[in-house]
Amino acid sequence: MKSTLLKTLVASAVLTLVATSAQAHGALVSSTPAAGSTVSQTNQIKLKFNEAVKPKFSGAELTMTSMIMGGKMVNHAMKVGGVTASVDPKDAKTMLLKTSAPLAPGGYKLTWHVVTSDNHRVEGGYAFTVR
Repeated sequence: MKSTLLKTLVASAVLTLVATSAQAHGALVSSTPAAGSTVSQTNQIKLKFNEAVKPKFSGAELTMTSMIMGGKMVNHAMKVGGVTASVDPKDAKTMLLKTSAPLAPGGYKLTWHVVTSDNHRVEGGYAFTVR
């Protein structure tokens, strides 16, 4: 009986620790443009997280994955230069990415990394299209 009770208590403690640590990490809540979306030309991307973002340890890279050439969409990977990342002064949970010029029509892949208020680095990415 004691052995069963001890095993149950240990299992419960382990599950509690796992659940707590899994919930402790920052996560992307929403983005504009959204993953998989097609949007009009823009020069700004918004990434909203569930925790405040530490700007010193956070950033993103934008790659154009396809472009229109001769009226057809052609695969062509090219890093987009002139992208600056900052935390929205009105909302510490939002990272703003701005490009020096509006994005040209084509496909894009965004990869991001942030350190949020829990001090863990989280990474992710998604694709979207500009028409």
